[in-house]
Amino acid sequence: MSDTDDATEPLIRRGDDIEYESVDAADGLAKGVLIGEAQGAPNLAIRRFTLAPGGEVPKHTNAIEHEQYVLQGEYTVGIREASETPLADGEAVDADEEYQVAAGDSLHIPAGAVHWYRNEGDAEGAFLCAVPTGDDEIRLVEE
Repeated sequence: MSDTDDATEPLIRRGDDIEYESVDAADGLAKGVLIGEAQGAPNLAIRRFTLAPGGEVPKHTNAIEHEQYVLQGEYTVGIREASETPLADGEAVDADEEYQVAAGDSLHIPAGAVHWYRNEGDAEGAFLCAVPTGDDEIRLVEE
């Protein structure tokens, strides 16, 4: 076995085995950890979030990047670039930008970027979120 091999075992988790809990800082947001460190995944965690109709997640930052995939529903995601790092089109975001996202859309939220969510529709939204394992510092943004 080389230094890059790890001793983790393969794992299958059934949807019925996932427990969801409300996220304290948000209104109408619930989180379930599908795979993470507690299940033996050393590098990445996959979480599933649901955002109830009328639900809101306040402006906040995370110390780690995260990638998201929208599973169902349609909701608003706001993102403010963390720095002057250019986006793919060469423009830097220097103000709040809001986007309507729907099932099949993907997002990359860089570490430190201010972001928020709002579900103004009648249907629940749901998304997967992949993050590196380890500690994450979440800060609410007061404006």
